[in-house]
Amino acid sequence: MKISDSIKYIGVNDHEIDLFEGQYDVPNGMAYNSYVIIDEKIAVFDTVDARFGEEWKANLKAMLDGREPDYLIVQHMEPDHSSNINLFCDEFPKATVVASERAFIMMKQFFGRDYADRRIVIKDGDTLGLGKHTLNFIGAAMIHWPEVMMTYESSEKVLFSADGFGKFGALDVDEDWACEARRYYFGIVGKYGAQVQKLLSKASGLEIKTICPLHGPVLNEDLGYYIDLYNTWSSYGVESEGVAIAYTSVYGNTKKAVELLADELRALGCPKVALSDLARDDMSEALEDAFRYGKLVLATTTYSGDIFPFMHNFIHALAEHGYQKRTVGIIENGSWAPTAAKKMKAMLAECRDITFTDTTVTIRSAMTDANREEIKKLALELAGEYNKTESENKGVKYVCEICGYEYDEAAGDPDNGIPAGTKFEDLPEDWCCPLCGVGKENFKKEE
Repeated sequence: MKISDSIKYIGVNDHEIDLFEGQYDVPNGMAYNSYVIIDEKIAVFDTVDARFGEEWKANLKAMLDGREPDYLIVQHMEPDHSSNINLFCDEFPKATVVASERAFIMMKQFFGRDYADRRIVIKDGDTLGLGKHTLNFIGAAMIHWPEVMMTYESSEKVLFSADGFGKFGALDVDEDWACEARRYYFGIVGKYGAQVQKLLSKASGLEIKTICPLHGPVLNEDLGYYIDLYNTWSSYGVESEGVAIAYTSVYGNTKKAVELLADELRALGCPKVALSDLARDDMSEALEDAFRYGKLVLATTTYSGDIFPFMHNFIHALAEHGYQKRTVGIIENGSWAPTAAKKMKAMLAECRDITFTDTTVTIRSAMTDANREEIKKLALELAGEYNKTESENKGVKYVCEICGYEYDEAAGDPDNGIPAGTKFEDLPEDWCCPLCGVGKENFKKEE
């Protein structure tokens, strides 16, 4: 892969791995990315997983064309990126290792060497010249380890983003970026939204043409799309309208309840209902959906006086990853002394800005007609804004009798400071037709 005439890709694909970080299912493998800048001086960015050291070294040597590298830039010390530091340093004894102070401490811990005689310790704001290329180092602590540095190369406007903007999946597999990047983000980085927001603030002052992450594809088109998603994810905003339903069911009765709820939500116009059986489905997918949508329903049984284990693990994962700013509905089932709702709410107490629905559904063994009515009521609470009449969704329109311009109350006139939903009669007296400039008195309500 060629990034530019001077910046080359030397990473590897891993189709041997089954669980990334020992927990995330990766059916399409992983990519461990590494890069090299060829200039008057040569800089290599990060290494790869230990199992691919020789393949990586061969990729590097092919790009060096007989030259020797001057620097190894270590941005992140997780072993899938750092395990071949010793191999590199033994192969190229004149090269200097460039990393943060914390990274050198971790090198000693992981590999027994900290290269005190051949290193440059960098911090946020430091630079390193290679000739035509200049490396500008950006502190990125806790995205998602404390030693992380990112690097901006100013001549070609390339951001080497460490684990930021990464995703699951090898590079020789064609798949949608957002799905596996979202699952990667919320599973691995999600807790550190404040730190990502700080980084995005720093990056907003940079002209970026290419993003080179340590996992996933190089990004060089429509960068605003990727950056906007990261802004939404890291600010815990709602990415997509819809409801995620996460459930466990022992004998099928709780499952019947959530299936009924899903049907009711769809009938009310909910644009997306995502169901996850926590005992059978990938829990990281369920976690991703919980963060993607603005509303979540948790449905489970009381189990040994507590919560069914898979639900307990899921709520713990939500809290651990900083779940917040969401509406949550509860369905509990218990043949005697149901306590799951109380327990689930208590576990979510550490999550910020959680609003519980007024309706909590309590099933005793199997659904009754009363439960079915409660589920309909819960669906109405969750799908309120989707359950509008067609005319409400479209808004009322007024037509300019001079030029034919239509003012749509649902859309407003944002170019002139009129927000969506502004009724015609509430328009300022000095508002005029954006096309011909006449006043409100020249408009007629569309029949």
